[in-house]
Amino acid sequence: MRKPNIIIILTDDQGYGDLGCMGARDLKTPNIDSLAETGALFTSMYSASPVCSPSRASLLTGRYPGRAGVRAILAGHRKASGLTPAVPTIASALKKEGYKTGLCGKWHLGLKPECRPNANGFDEFSGFLAGCLDYYSHIFYYGMSDGGVNPTHDLWENETEVYANGEYLTERITRKSVEFINRHRDEPFFLYVAYNAPHYPMHAPQKYLDRFPDLSPDRRIMAAMLSAVDDGVGQITSELEKLGLTDDTIIYFQSDNGPSRESRNWLDGTTDPYYAGTAGIFTGHKFSLFEGGIRVPAIISRGKNIPHRVIDTPHIAADIFPTVLEACGSNPEDYDIDGISILDMLQGGEPRTHDCLFWEMEGQTAVRRGNYKLVLGGRLIEGEEPRAEVFLSDLSKDPGEKHNLAGEMPELCSELTKLALDWRQGIEDTWDKEFAANYTLA
Repeated sequence: MRKPNIIIILTDDQGYGDLGCMGARDLKTPNIDSLAETGALFTSMYSASPVCSPSRASLLTGRYPGRAGVRAILAGHRKASGLTPAVPTIASALKKEGYKTGLCGKWHLGLKPECRPNANGFDEFSGFLAGCLDYYSHIFYYGMSDGGVNPTHDLWENETEVYANGEYLTERITRKSVEFINRHRDEPFFLYVAYNAPHYPMHAPQKYLDRFPDLSPDRRIMAAMLSAVDDGVGQITSELEKLGLTDDTIIYFQSDNGPSRESRNWLDGTTDPYYAGTAGIFTGHKFSLFEGGIRVPAIISRGKNIPHRVIDTPHIAADIFPTVLEACGSNPEDYDIDGISILDMLQGGEPRTHDCLFWEMEGQTAVRRGNYKLVLGGRLIEGEEPRAEVFLSDLSKDPGEKHNLAGEMPELCSELTKLALDWRQGIEDTWDKEFAANYTLA
């Protein structure tokens, strides 16, 4: 019996509310929505970090970011070594199982040779290494004010730099993904499709903008960028159907973190700090450990082999690694991971979740246990003072984290604070022991 193919599709800075199946009425994402209509839609899926690099590291390794060696955004001006072969990835694990492995799109997990995709389990890499690119010239312009870094062209086929000036990057990622599927249609494959949309710069061809003539300028280009991604998902699923691979392919879709409010997103001169992306009913955004920064849209589908359902039990992206391994006949217990397999639940079994989920981001720490979530030093806008030093909420009654229960439930607050700080200390200890010595310029 053929092992299932695995496709992970990741978007970049897409808010919880920026999908039709998550409640958006001004966007059109029919192809992504169709995955939710036939598969499992997660309403309480979390990224492991509110920013790109740590979130991606956790998804690929099944570990909390600090145990994967990536705790910050990786760029030429930041001190970070990135992901290395010392920490297995889904790609390296499946490669041992006879899979062909490929990445099309954004890496953002290190620039040094040992940190690049081909050194971390990917047979084929077509994409870019930095955190964001101009969508047409494929040049990295950002962070130029930090240390005098010059603009850098950043488009690769494995270790060879290639040039495709003028090709819209979202469409290129889709094209390369479809080509990979065709090359490996007769053998099990793992394909990581890492779109950089809708991360800034806000670029979209006119044909996508024309689909949303009545939206405001900022929301219109957000909708256009996501529409290009949705078209890409449609091309990928259509190719699987044409090749007769739909029921043999597990597709997992997720955003890496919440929507951005970075100033480079502003187009129309407004002072709205949340720009055009939306976290729906949730408070917070990218960089924040409140729900809007870490609760993300997520879907898993496998033709008729995963029944349609809505899953509201809380899960974290680290759970995808063991779930994929178990689906492919491998043993997740062979790996040092923090995630748990939810394969049985996806196939109709009993719900399974963690006793607690944890997060850390610079000065912020958070824990969720059951319906209660505690955020220590939680920020709504990076660089500003914390919203509150201690913020406790009951997500079953207050999913938007509007009301702070810290003063009303001091015993629970103290208990969860100890859990969060003990976990954080464990992360710090692991970091100091295993990764700090390699914390050098990427």
